[in-house]
Amino acid sequence: MAATPQEYIQHHLTNLQVCSTDSGLGWNYACKEAGFWVWHVDSLLFAVGLGLLFLWLFRSVAKKATTGVPGKLQCFIEILVEFVNNSVKDVFHGRNPVVAPMALTIFVWVFLMNLMDLIPVDFIPNAIMWATGVEYFKIVPTTDLNITAALALGVFLTVIFTSIKVKGVKGFAKELTLQPFNHPVMIPFNFVLESVTLLAKPISLALRLFGNLYAGELIFVLIALVYSGGVVLGSLGVALHILWAIFHILVIVLQAFIFMMLTIVYLSMASEDH
Repeated sequence: MAATPQEYIQHHLTNLQVCSTDSGLGWNYACKEAGFWVWHVDSLLFAVGLGLLFLWLFRSVAKKATTGVPGKLQCFIEILVEFVNNSVKDVFHGRNPVVAPMALTIFVWVFLMNLMDLIPVDFIPNAIMWATGVEYFKIVPTTDLNITAALALGVFLTVIFTSIKVKGVKGFAKELTLQPFNHPVMIPFNFVLESVTLLAKPISLALRLFGNLYAGELIFVLIALVYSGGVVLGSLGVALHILWAIFHILVIVLQAFIFMMLTIVYLSMASEDH
């Protein structure tokens, strides 16, 4: 454990960073002035790993699916798929075979990444340090703005592609220049206004998910500090940890649902030809 509370908090909020320096491959301290290309290895490892886990699990259940009495896992996944499918039908009124699978992927993937926040903050980092000597290691990908921004950017590019596919390049350009005021004189004003509205979508997606999960992780770290305050404070810390974990389950599910629903809404808006 770090020497002071400030160092402990900073330690748990720092990613395992890898970068290229003049002297070769650099790690955390060497990456402070490395520029833009700094890789957060821990975030990428867990994000990709949980994504592969999702694909493997759902594929395995689909291959073993039966029309008879389903097992508990098959039943749960069928309920989840039906829930996402109904959410898409309620919001998206066009015809696009990509929307429902994309919504399911987003919901489950974001949920799995958020779920890592319920693992005690010292458990995996200390195990990694003991096994490999690596000092910094974060296990919640959605507390990394790089990951949430990448997810939001993927949604944003899909929205742009869908809008151009439905309306054409000319129709997409008209939406940016002739709304809300349909007059040639107002084209510059319309373009600025609509561009801000368009760019606000991925920014809000990324920051909302990152902010909520980062705050949740920070509270877990602060509660962990209480454990070093003796038996009485340690017992209080256990109670606080359990209460916050129970409440945080709602946050974890809700943030995955919000990210999914906003994606469906944005794709629905992109599919409407004005």
